[in-house]
Amino acid sequence: MEEVGHVPNRSVPFFGARAFARELLEEADQLYLRVQSAERGHKETLSKNADLSAAVERLDSEVKALRATRDLAQQQLEDIGATPLLDIDAHRRDLQAQVDALNNELNDARTQIATERNALRKEVEEARRTIVETRETALLQEVGIYEYRHPLTDVLAYEKALDRLQDAIKAAAKKDGGAVLAATNWTVNGSTTEGNKMVREVSKLMLRAFNAEADNLVRSLKPFKLDSAIGRLRRVEETIRKLGVTMQVSISPAYVQLRIDELQLTADFLQKQAEEKEAERHERERMRDERKAQQEIERERAKLAKERQHYQNALEAVTANGDEAGMQQLQEQIVEVDKAIESVDARAANTRAGYVYVISNVGSFGEKMVKIGMTRRLDPMERIRELSDASVPFNFDVHALFFSDDAVGIETSMHDRMSGSRVNEVNRRREFFRATPLEVKAHLSQLTGQLLEFRELAEAIEYRQSMRMRTGADGPAASEIVK
Repeated sequence: MEEVGHVPNRSVPFFGARAFARELLEEADQLYLRVQSAERGHKETLSKNADLSAAVERLDSEVKALRATRDLAQQQLEDIGATPLLDIDAHRRDLQAQVDALNNELNDARTQIATERNALRKEVEEARRTIVETRETALLQEVGIYEYRHPLTDVLAYEKALDRLQDAIKAAAKKDGGAVLAATNWTVNGSTTEGNKMVREVSKLMLRAFNAEADNLVRSLKPFKLDSAIGRLRRVEETIRKLGVTMQVSISPAYVQLRIDELQLTADFLQKQAEEKEAERHERERMRDERKAQQEIERERAKLAKERQHYQNALEAVTANGDEAGMQQLQEQIVEVDKAIESVDARAANTRAGYVYVISNVGSFGEKMVKIGMTRRLDPMERIRELSDASVPFNFDVHALFFSDDAVGIETSMHDRMSGSRVNEVNRRREFFRATPLEVKAHLSQLTGQLLEFRELAEAIEYRQSMRMRTGADGPAASEIVK
């Protein structure tokens, strides 16, 4: 780059001085412009140098601060390095001891909470004992064998006893009957008459409330709810006594006992009524089966009589023709028909003769349950088909079916032998037992000798088809049914 103040050496021509002068002036102007530009660049350079100087000073300050921070950190590091390791372990053990102490306190708190919770549970159970249970589901779960409070012979005897008791209740509930106890020293506005009137009205109101609750309990009573009903009646009496403590009004203990006796007699009456209805239903079923058996016997007798008459007419015809062989054959057939008629007459005369059957229903009651019964029907399968009605989802399967002159005795003996497996211990007319057909077969063999026919496995065709349609399987395996 050419220096700013440099002027080149040039010689002045002899001719053309003016033109030369103009060139010099132009060069002078250009030189002036270049000088100004150089001055501006110098000023900018100075400004930049100033900025650089300020930046350098800032960097020096930051370096000094970093050095001071480094020195402080170095000093702290040296201080930490100088701390004995044993002090750190001791501090750590102290912290661990504090944590253990907190854990112990937490365990103690948990133990205390558990103790308090158990105590609260006991209080709740105790409170529940004092509450009269009215939910039928809970009562049914705790129902036991019914015990008669007032054992009588039949429903009619209970009805008469209830009539006498209700007469006594009505007599006690009348005025001055002793149903309500109340004070007699009350006065209203200084009047003893008004006081006695007020006491009588309050007593009547209390007695009406007690009787309303007692009547409602009697109407809705079920035998298994007797204890609950008595407890509720006593609670009502206690509530009335608390409400009437100011006037000393309460239901007399004798009247409360009368209403309790009414509840007990009503429960006994309902239980006896249910038992007699069940016995009547069973007797009607037995008589219906007996009537059908008699009808079958009559039809069979009529059929055999008609058949014998047919053979007799044929015998007369062949006798007239002198056919000896035909006569002998027809006479033999008539003898066989006579024997059949005698057998039918014997069945009609012997009410203990009939068929003993062992049946099961895998789809309805499971694999380990059988029914052992007897029927006097000439066609025992007709009775089994009746049992396989719409009341069960599947038909019964027959495992054993045999005739006996003492079918009633064999049935009774079988029920006695299988009593430990009886399903319904209360209603012994229900002839279902938890047993396999093989277990029943062992008892039957001892009672009747060798069985002519016995089927161990239940076919249960509809049940197995239903299982196949539902799951695509054949249902339980045969080995599982035997178990």
